[in-house]
Amino acid sequence: MNVVSIMAHQDDEMRCLGAMLKCRARGDHLFFVTLTDGAKGMVQTPAMPASEAGAIRHAEMAALVEAAGATFLNLREPDEFLFDTPAVRMKLIDAIRATGAGLIFTHSPRDYNLDHVMVNRLVRHCAMQSCLPVLPTQSPVLAQHPAVFECEPFGTFDFDPSHYVDITPFFAEKVRLLKFHRSQEEAMQQATGSGLEVICSRLDSYRGDLVGCQWAEGFVPMPGRGTIKPYPVLP
Repeated sequence: MNVVSIMAHQDDEMRCLGAMLKCRARGDHLFFVTLTDGAKGMVQTPAMPASEAGAIRHAEMAALVEAAGATFLNLREPDEFLFDTPAVRMKLIDAIRATGAGLIFTHSPRDYNLDHVMVNRLVRHCAMQSCLPVLPTQSPVLAQHPAVFECEPFGTFDFDPSHYVDITPFFAEKVRLLKFHRSQEEAMQQATGSGLEVICSRLDSYRGDLVGCQWAEGFVPMPGRGTIKPYPVLP
């Protein structure tokens, strides 16, 4: 199966990276799609030109993806100004088809960042259209609708997972890979006093406690046409 993370920014994959590594261990192929250039994530250097900031974020994500043995697609829409337009929809439909997605992880519809919320809306529509021939793209139409799971949101929002993935054997590798986001480690330390490892540890440990393991990630299936399957999908 081809497993795809579709997120707004480079580092948003932290909410599903452990599950994706577990998918890789069962023989799946991994893909990472980001919709924005991530250029507004350099809060520690706010005067940095957007082109330079975007290049740094792209390089960091590309390094993570290479280390994971995966494939990276960056749609490079302007960070913090992601909108639902015909052009963006077509780019995402083509990306979903190009990955041959069988399973998609994406944002929750409830989140502090509107780019995240917009990605959820776009995935809902574009995943459906990816298996319908009415919108032609360079990549071929998918044979069937991919399963879609929403990840834990960022921020203090209620989230009640219906599905859990025990990532205990993969947590250390998850943290190692996330540290390729060096600029975001610095930004989060400056903004919150906590780095990527601490941010992941708090939540993944809590979710693990709920289901009787050390580390876990929680998900809910996206409610939509074709997004929920009558068979197990998660590892």
